[in-house]
Amino acid sequence: MNASRCLIAVLALSLSMPAAAFGRLGSAEDLLNLGQRASKANQEITEQEEIDLGRGVAANVLGAAPLVADPELQRYVNRVGLWVAMQSERPGLPWRFGVIDSSDVNAFAMPGGAILITAGLYDRLRDESELASVLGHEIAHVVQKHHVKAIQAAMGREFATEIAGEMAGSSDSELVRRFGDKAFRAGTEVLARGLDKKDEYDADQRGMVLAARAGYNPFGLAGVLQTLDSADVSDKRVALLFSTHPTPASRIERLGASVGEKLDPYAGQPAPGRLYRSAK
Repeated sequence: MNASRCLIAVLALSLSMPAAAFGRLGSAEDLLNLGQRASKANQEITEQEEIDLGRGVAANVLGAAPLVADPELQRYVNRVGLWVAMQSERPGLPWRFGVIDSSDVNAFAMPGGAILITAGLYDRLRDESELASVLGHEIAHVVQKHHVKAIQAAMGREFATEIAGEMAGSSDSELVRRFGDKAFRAGTEVLARGLDKKDEYDADQRGMVLAARAGYNPFGLAGVLQTLDSADVSDKRVALLFSTHPTPASRIERLGASVGEKLDPYAGQPAPGRLYRSAK
């Protein structure tokens, strides 16, 4: 896509697109069971269902904002991301990381372990510790199932009844399409709308811990937030990030209050200063 396109438009476009991953999501009966559980905030979906849901949401986003055509960059981000994810409480998820072709500044976590960072954010990072901290933040969202809970709330309890009413006379392919239109749309809308502020603050703290466990300077996140805090609020490239997250200044303040000096021993970590840069 054109690098100048605003990611808000990308997400809006993805809402009107069919999810390309339907064929990997199992039978219509499996999808209906997932829809019934996903529509109930007090009923957990299985890990496989979480993964399937995330694949559908990721397919929607990637259908509108493809990966940057640089295999070495994608391998590099996956190496860093996988190492940080291995330090989490859910190392066995099929973690996948990618840099998408957008000049906007943002990152997205999908249920089940798919994480995307925009080229616009990647280009503002100064070293590998900052990359690890950004990925750690998104990994924390997945580990804590922040998006799963938000999707369940967005879908609502009436979802299962609505789908069940559509079953009569419908083929498997029709049910899959209808489920995708509803469940994956709900997931993509959550990305566009954002999570609760408390979830973002929680992911900041947990992401710093994951970065420290992986051997990185955990205060790399503070560096990223300082960079974002200096951005021009009228810059359309940061519009979605600023509309879906607490202000960078408030996040820095929260980190200082909650973490304090607890992670100071890790601050001197000789973390790699290198950061892969695509050949221009």
